Amino acid sequence: MAAIELRNLGHSYRPNPAGPQDYALRPFSMTWEDGAAYALLGPSGCGKTTLLNIISGLLTPGEGQVLFDGRDVTHLSPEQRNIAQVFQFPVIYDTMSVYDNLAFPLRNRGVAAADVDRRVRRVADLLELTPDLARRAQKLTPDAKQKISMGRGLVRSDVAAILFDEPLTVIDPHMKWRLRRKLREVHSEFRLSLIYVTHDQVEALTFADRVAVMHEGQVVQLGTPQELFEAPQHTFVGYFIGSPGMNLLPCEPGEGCVHVDGIAIPLRTGAADTAAAGGGALELGIRPEFLELAAAGRPGTVPVTVTGVENLGTHKIVTARLGTRSLKVKVAEDQPVPTEAALRFPPDRARLYRDGRLAV
Repeated sequence: MAAIELRNLGHSYRPNPAGPQDYALRPFSMTWEDGAAYALLGPSGCGKTTLLNIISGLLTPGEGQVLFDGRDVTHLSPEQRNIAQVFQFPVIYDTMSVYDNLAFPLRNRGVAAADVDRRVRRVADLLELTPDLARRAQKLTPDAKQKISMGRGLVRSDVAAILFDEPLTVIDPHMKWRLRRKLREVHSEFRLSLIYVTHDQVEALTFADRVAVMHEGQVVQLGTPQELFEAPQHTFVGYFIGSPGMNLLPCEPGEGCVHVDGIAIPLRTGAADTAAAGGGALELGIRPEFLELAAAGRPGTVPVTVTGVENLGTHKIVTARLGTRSLKVKVAEDQPVPTEAALRFPPDRARLYRDGRLAV
């Protein structure tokens, strides 16, 4: 395994990039710890696969360096970097048995037969492939083929890192959950360095120790699932993480509060002044889970108009209008929704953003 350092790394598919808009991956620096499980999360076109291909050696960056355990590997091939990569669609040998597919990377490196057998059977057991070891891969389902592809990476104990590029796309939803759990078991047992690329927040947050959220060619936050949820460092993280995402309301600073469409929202002492000090556009952010719905007139609340209620079985999503702004509120399934309603914004849960970045 290896610690991976990205030093002033950037890439553009255009010659002579003149500004941030010309970069597929804007220059940045970051270090990923040895033996940890990371996820790269973001929508299509945000730069996830470009970054993964640079780490693996399939793409040479236009700027900066990639270091494995302090060694510069920027211009080395995937083989020289000792990387295993699992792609979106299965890459296996159809005419070989499942056993031989899993054993191939080890045999190719001259691993002793006894060690090959031990490793293959352990990984097959973890991925629930043991009953199929003698079968030809050609005759298996797409789910099983992708498990083989994943197993071919996991079977190696000498790799610097294993990279997964949206590996569960062809897997049915129930099997996705099981495979994510299996990957966590594999990581816990072998302490492999894993990097998992996905656009699915559930996959990222349930798989990784830390998640790098990408937006428009840059990593806007690297953090634990809890940090991403409770303290988004960028409005995109607040919007993209969670279902529904964070409520974001343009606002103006006031004395001990901010004003949303002229309505005062109390905040922590000094929060509004601190946020406004740097200039720029301010937004108030708060998650639907943290808003408190009450009957109109309750002290410390602001009146709202309820415009919709979705009952999702385990909870309700209430849509409310504050001035001209629409908000989502998540409440318990058995909580009554008053006709004349009000909202409380807990000051310790409210966040202020200046030009998209967390200010307070």
